[in-house]
Amino acid sequence: MSGHSKWHNIQKTKGAADAKRSAAFTKIAKEIIVAVKQGGSGDPNNNSRLATVIAKAKAANMPNDNIKRTIDKALGSGNTDNYESVTYEGYGPGGVAVIVEALTDNRQRTAPEVRHYFDKYGKGMGAQGCVSWSFDRKGVIIIDNEDGDYDEDAVMMDALDAGADDFNAEDNVFEITTDPDAFNDVVKALEEKNYAFVSADISLVPQTYVKLESDEDIKNMEKLLDMLDDNEDVQNTYHNWDQD
Repeated sequence: MSGHSKWHNIQKTKGAADAKRSAAFTKIAKEIIVAVKQGGSGDPNNNSRLATVIAKAKAANMPNDNIKRTIDKALGSGNTDNYESVTYEGYGPGGVAVIVEALTDNRQRTAPEVRHYFDKYGKGMGAQGCVSWSFDRKGVIIIDNEDGDYDEDAVMMDALDAGADDFNAEDNVFEITTDPDAFNDVVKALEEKNYAFVSADISLVPQTYVKLESDEDIKNMEKLLDMLDDNEDVQNTYHNWDQD
């Protein structure tokens, strides 16, 4: 089946997360705390947002003990963590669309920092909605088949039978996309068949991609993404830069 290819746009992000695993776990822990508090439950069977974050945590190889400890912390009466979800939109070099999702306990700190990154390495931060119209929210599951452990047709049929919308195979990588509401069910069904994920999350997928031609634009775009990734308040960064 045909589909967009997101893998080339997450390879660099994955490498950065692997190199900074502790920081990645800290960010996921923050998402778990928010999910528990907003969902009112530490049971993923009764809290769909928590189930989504747990799938992301497992794909990132976050130990089960860490996940349980974070859930227990969020449920504790003495927990005072209070994070607010904020989204920033703007333009990178060459008009690349960028969306930044953050969890912060201080907007007055986070907003100026993100704006500075956009001003220094991109074309500036825009108004809410300036680029989000060109992205679709989808569940995205990535399976690495570099070792040839999986049969492509079997994975495709298992994914579609589980309720996935689309399946795409490229460079020994399988990309499965779902409706956000079906994401947790698809993840659970594939886990039961012992598939291992490189990543599993509800993402913003660009409708079109932008190719950067100049070395300066590429360098600045890489720097913008690195700065956002290093910011402790930034949870997710989405963009439509075609890195092929």
